[in-house]
Amino acid sequence: MAAVALAQRATAAGAAQVRLAGLSVDYLTKHGSLRAVENVDLTIRASEFVAVLGPSGCGKSTLLRVLAGLLAPSTGVAEIGGTPVTGPRRDVGVVFQDPTLLPWKTVFENLCLPGLIMRLDRNTYTARGRELLKLVGLESFADYYPHQLSGGMRQRVGIARGLLHDPVVLLMDEPFGALDAMTREAMNLEIQRIWSATRKSVFFITHSIPEAVFLADRVVVMSARPGRIVEILDNDLPRPRGIEIMSTPAFGERSARLRRYFRVEGGVD
Repeated sequence: MAAVALAQRATAAGAAQVRLAGLSVDYLTKHGSLRAVENVDLTIRASEFVAVLGPSGCGKSTLLRVLAGLLAPSTGVAEIGGTPVTGPRRDVGVVFQDPTLLPWKTVFENLCLPGLIMRLDRNTYTARGRELLKLVGLESFADYYPHQLSGGMRQRVGIARGLLHDPVVLLMDEPFGALDAMTREAMNLEIQRIWSATRKSVFFITHSIPEAVFLADRVVVMSARPGRIVEILDNDLPRPRGIEIMSTPAFGERSARLRRYFRVEGGVD
């Protein structure tokens, strides 16, 4: 738990919760080296919600994998709570587009898997699991199985599972991309509520401009591969944000500013 303690001390001192500096990542392919992201500099403050936009293949998920400790940068540094990311760590939670729930385990058993894998104290993580089920509105579904849940409900389990070990940073890789439009809208409200209650630092990947503007404190725009940051938009829309804010001129102005980077065929200028 030393990394968690260091992260908490860094937060108390006002340091950035997440820091990427001069970060580049190269993949080795049969055709040679392929640069996925190039010279990325980014900080995320404690309790800040940062959304990342960019075309497919621009390196958004590569950045997430670096922060998750699943991929080492080729150059530059990645730090969380003032300590280098050298591998998977307990102060980071990850939520993917597919919650990948085990079909033979109940909702509560799926939620508690990180506690079992990390060999945390059972009484502690089961108590935390019950709190999180209540937080995501699924306390009455603890004994259900994944096939008995809707897509949105399964993703709520995935979010709760990512929070089980009380990480300081939550990495989310297009968590609502597979949902229908109305469920996705409802989940945007849901993640805003969960984030307001937990105040985690969030790194949120999305292809949706409205989703980014609705959720984020800042929106990072990346270019086509090799991915570089071309703009970071400060988004000071008042919170909490209801769906009606999407109809306001301020929301439209921010969306239009971000949309100008994207051509119809999906590239970035």
